[in-house]
Parts: sequence; structure tokens; C-alpha cells
Amino acid sequence: MTIALYARSTADNGTEYIQLIYNLLKKESVELIVYRPYLNYLQKSFNFTLNLNTFNNSEELISKADYVISLGGDGTLLETLDFIRKSGIPVLGVNTGRLGFLASVNKDDLQKALQQLLKEKFTLDKRELIELSGCESCFGDVNYALNEFTIHKKDSGAMINIDVFVDDVFLNSYFADGLIVSTTTGSTAYSLSCGGPIMVPDSDNFILTPIAPHNLNVRPIVISNTKSLEIKVSGRSESFNISLDSKSTQIKAGTSLFLKKADFRFNLINLEGQHFFTTLRNKLLWGIDKRQ
Repeated sequence: MTIALYARSTADNGTEYIQLIYNLLKKESVELIVYRPYLNYLQKSFNFTLNLNTFNNSEELISKADYVISLGGDGTLLETLDFIRKSGIPVLGVNTGRLGFLASVNKDDLQKALQQLLKEKFTLDKRELIELSGCESCFGDVNYALNEFTIHKKDSGAMINIDVFVDDVFLNSYFADGLIVSTTTGSTAYSLSCGGPIMVPDSDNFILTPIAPHNLNVRPIVISNTKSLEIKVSGRSESFNISLDSKSTQIKAGTSLFLKKADFRFNLINLEGQHFFTTLRNKLLWGIDKRQ
């Protein structure tokens, strides 16, 4: 068995975590491979001396790894999608930051989580993704997202007009700063901060959430993710910003974009005893009386 470790080069992801992971996996005769830029960072910043095998790109990871550990927060876990792509390699998210819905394993529980992983005491939480077309040069081969697709005005001034069609039927013209098309996984991310609803991950929906709409009666709407969407944007600017999770680029006004459910899923490792409702309660402090 081979386990890959992906992490950003930040002080939060210090040597204590990789040392713990290495020691435990070595006892179980499991190979550890590490993202090369992260290992370089540890060697340079902390004089880390372990000589570990590494990966630099998607091809190297897919050819070697049985599982991936994402060390960081939700943003770090989203980045693993660029490496695992359609391979289906399961990902375990370990949270070394603050709020995390995807990276649900607390850093203090890392050793216990690794033991459960090695003993296969987990289920796979198969998360739906959203796929973009109509802009083939925008994101290359990774034209899909786990959380959301977003279109946003480029300038700080004028709002933009976003026409949305669902299965070729006109839904609405959104006059707003932008629009979020979220998966159920992404319902607890950008969409939630803009007033969108929380959705259970297996509910098979898309959420359309306007960003600062001009008309206050324009509210988020939930549709089945078996539907396909077409989006056309116009406004005073000649170009607009679009993003898939943390990746972003610009498109020209008048471009037609198409969104649908991807034909594969992201396998998130759900350890024994974990549940989405438990994560909600812990992260959102539900049921906790904060009154003095």
C-alpha cells in the first residue's frame, strides 16, 4: 500500500505531522510519498532530514498512490482534485487550520484517523461534481469542481446581467455582482455565505445563489443536478471573472457557458463514527448556548 500526502507550504503544516505519519506508516510497512514542493519547504524552513519519495503531478500520484491524505483545510483538499482527477483515489482530509467541512479530521486525532484508515474502518462518501464546458481553454483538463462554479463582475463598479437557462428553458436574468452554482458539497462554502441553504451531500442538487442581487426578491433556488444549465453574461465590462473552486480565469462578454453534473465522483473518506450532521453541529456550534 502507498499513501500520498498533499499539503501547502505553510507554517501550520509543520514537521510534527509528517513525522507522525511517517513513523506510523513505517511500522505498518506502508510507503509514504509526499508532494515535492511541500517536502522542499520543510527541508528549507525546518531542516527536515527524512528522505522520502515524492510526486510532482497528477500522473505520478495516480500511478503510485492508493490513498491521499490532505493536510490543511478545505481549500487544500479541493486542490487534491487537480491531482486525483477521475482516478477515484480516496482522500482523507485532516484539518490543521480553522473551519473545515471537508477536512473533518481534527489534527489532534491524526494518529487515530491513520489507524482507522489502515484498518479500513471507513466508508467512501461519493461526492458529486460540477463540470463546465463552452470554455475549453479556460481550465484545461480539470474543468470540474467539487464545491462550485462562480461568475463574478471584473470591476468594482457596475453589476452584471446573467441569463440562466435550465434544460433550454429560461429561468431568470440575474442583475447582481455575480452568481454561484454550487454542488451540495459546496452548500456549506461560498453559497452559504451568500445566503444559500445547507444541503445534505447526497441530495443530488445544484444550488443557484445570486451574489448581492439588485432585486431583493431574487433568492437562491435548488434544482436537480440531472438538469443542464446554460449561462450567458453581459454588462459594461468586456470580460468577467469565472472560477471553479479556487481556480479562476476571465471570459469575454457574450460567451455561453454550460454546466452539468460530472460523470464521475470524488471519493471522500468517511471514518468510522463520522457523520455530516456531527460535522455541522461542531463547525456551526449548533446546540451550544453562547449567552452569558
